[in-house]
Amino acid sequence: MTRTRPRSPFRTAATAGTAVLAAAVLTACSGGSGSAKADDKDAAKPDTRISVNLSGKDAKAGRPVTVTLAEGKLQQVTVTDSKGATLDGAVSSDGRTWTSARKAAPGTAYTVEARSVDGGTAKADFATAAPDKVNKLTLAPGKNTTVGIAHPLSIVFDHPVKNKAEVEKHLKVTTSNNTTGSWGWMEDWSGKTRVDWRPKDYWKPGTKVTLKAELNGVDSGEGGGWFVRDYTTNVTIGKNQLVKVDLDNHRLKLMRDGQEVKDIPMSGGTPGGDKASWRGKTVLMSKEGTINMRSETVGLGDAYDKMVDYSMRLTWSGMYAHAAPWNARYMGSANKSSGCIGMDTPDARWVYDQVQVGDPFEVEGGDAKGTQALNNGYGEWNLSWADWQAKSALR
Repeated sequence: MTRTRPRSPFRTAATAGTAVLAAAVLTACSGGSGSAKADDKDAAKPDTRISVNLSGKDAKAGRPVTVTLAEGKLQQVTVTDSKGATLDGAVSSDGRTWTSARKAAPGTAYTVEARSVDGGTAKADFATAAPDKVNKLTLAPGKNTTVGIAHPLSIVFDHPVKNKAEVEKHLKVTTSNNTTGSWGWMEDWSGKTRVDWRPKDYWKPGTKVTLKAELNGVDSGEGGGWFVRDYTTNVTIGKNQLVKVDLDNHRLKLMRDGQEVKDIPMSGGTPGGDKASWRGKTVLMSKEGTINMRSETVGLGDAYDKMVDYSMRLTWSGMYAHAAPWNARYMGSANKSSGCIGMDTPDARWVYDQVQVGDPFEVEGGDAKGTQALNNGYGEWNLSWADWQAKSALR
């Protein structure tokens, strides 16, 4: 004698590449003569039938999840991944379709649970294909940092980004005071794809900034691979200060809240060749302390190999502000360095202690070899607002 397995309350079928499920309406049991009438009434209700646009174990990632109800109206849909995270979404105005706000990520298993307004339920499972390549990124500034008024939000990607407009749509910047700004794309000094968010003007001190890169499930495009996670960073803008460097008069001034705090003699790069300094609005990238500076690393042969104190990086090409006691006789009178902004050690120590990463260094004067390039550090402040906006992929 063979025993028949009780029939599942969920029926599953496949139609035109979509997962189709039917789920019986849930009923409540009760005793007495009213039980049969309640069962008859529930049995008369139509089954809840849904279709899901993604199905199987190798579904294509990078598409929103769409759940469609055959009859009636949807009340709620929940799409949960294997880590317990859910995809937000909304039901259409006719109540028949639910669509996720985010796209399905690659290499991820999902469970779909739907409920109709008449109490019917249905469930489905699917998984997306694993990515051939994963793209990652580096954010600057780092999490929970305080920076100066000129520091942009900067993202450097591990692999090329061809779908720039699609990626930019998923980069969300919010500020505590509705700061106006724009993204701009470029090739980083390293040769990688980079995008920065720059305010129209320098940040206001005290501004709270949040960047959410909601990239999980976004395709970078050819050669770039998929993003498989989101990223978030929070930044606070610090003191309102900047450094003014006058190459022609050999002076460096620290300004705070629009007032001069200190005027320091300095010596810039030797004019007339590769040892000249860059001019323009640059941004303090890092405070590196005592470092070894070697001329061959910046294409100047064997001109120098020194341990240098109070080093403050201004460009990727090797322009720093730092202590230069060996040039003491030129401070305030001539530009005789190999491209950097040199000061006496006590002055360099004072400046080093005062400045913040992200402070602008505004370098002016004729004794320069040109204006700092956009990607040579943070050179975006040398572009007009209109020219910077034009570098957005969404304009």
